Amino acid sequence: MECELNYDHMVLLDAEDLAEAGLAEAYGRLLVLLREYVPEPDVLEEAVDDDAPSYVVAHRGVEYVIFGPGLEDDAGKSWGRATHAFFAIVNAQLAGSDHQFYAINGGNDLGGLFLTTAEADAAKRSLPRKSDWPYIPTQEHPWYGQHHD
Repeated sequence: MECELNYDHMVLLDAEDLAEAGLAEAYGRLLVLLREYVPEPDVLEEAVDDDAPSYVVAHRGVEYVIFGPGLEDDAGKSWGRATHAFFAIVNAQLAGSDHQFYAINGGNDLGGLFLTTAEADAAKRSLPRKSDWPYIPTQEHPWYGQHHD
């Protein structure tokens, strides 16, 4: 089974914007779509301390530290942490659904699509470049779960 991804349904995110205290704003834009899968989406808690500086997002008792004192921030690490946090928060709410929120691309071109596992697997078989494959972001630097050629 081949699966062409419908990029018209992709939610544009931009990892840099997420890392610059933009998770709650991006989550707010996603809520209309998320409600199609989760009747009552969770609330995020966001804490920005310009003096430290630090940025932390909390969801279901888990704190995602995007940047802060003592954290390395070279080579886009805050972008990767923000990407992982955003997708982890959305996918935690989809645990009982047949869909997950998959990342497409990364960095400034980051987007997300709601797909079933079968659709994501079919897309991987259809797309020749691994870097185009849908993926679930991880915390592992430097690719954060994105496949690469």
